[in-house]
Order: sequence, then C-alpha cells, then structure tokens
Amino acid sequence: MKIRKKTWPEAFEKILSGEKTFDARLANFDCKSGDILVLEEYDPKIRKYTGRKIEKEVTFVLNTKKQKYWMQSDINKTGLQIIAFK
Repeated sequence: MKIRKKTWPEAFEKILSGEKTFDARLANFDCKSGDILVLEEYDPKIRKYTGRKIEKEVTFVLNTKKQKYWMQSDINKTGLQIIAFK
C-alpha cells in the first residue's frame, strides 16, 4: 500500500541525504512493513507543496500506544523517543 504524507523541508532534506532514517507520526493511519511511504515536501511558510517527493519502503513500525513496557503515567510525564540505529 502507498501512504502519502506531507513532510516539511528540513526533514525532507535530511531524509533525502540519508541522515534521517526514521519518521515519527501520529498513529492515525494504518502502516505496516512493506508499505511504501510517499513523503511529499510541503513548505509551511508558503502553505504549498514543492513538488518534490521521496518514496521509502517501511521496514519497521513501532506503535507506542500498543506497547506494554512502560506505565502510561510515565509516558505522559516524559514522552517517548524513537531512536534509529545502524
């Protein structure tokens, strides 16, 4: 499945260069390994898409709402980090 999402210029550039190898999103859509994430650059200053796109294959999804490792009160207090590594 192809999933289209807007991405702001700074993040888009980091994904394009290979520096950013993850994305953090609200879990308000279904996403699984094998899906294609179509990231469309959006400039919030001019409120328009730039026309640049990147397609990335999803290799792993961590849905933090479904996790069972931490207490909800701790998550509410400190939040969660999504950490990428090689």
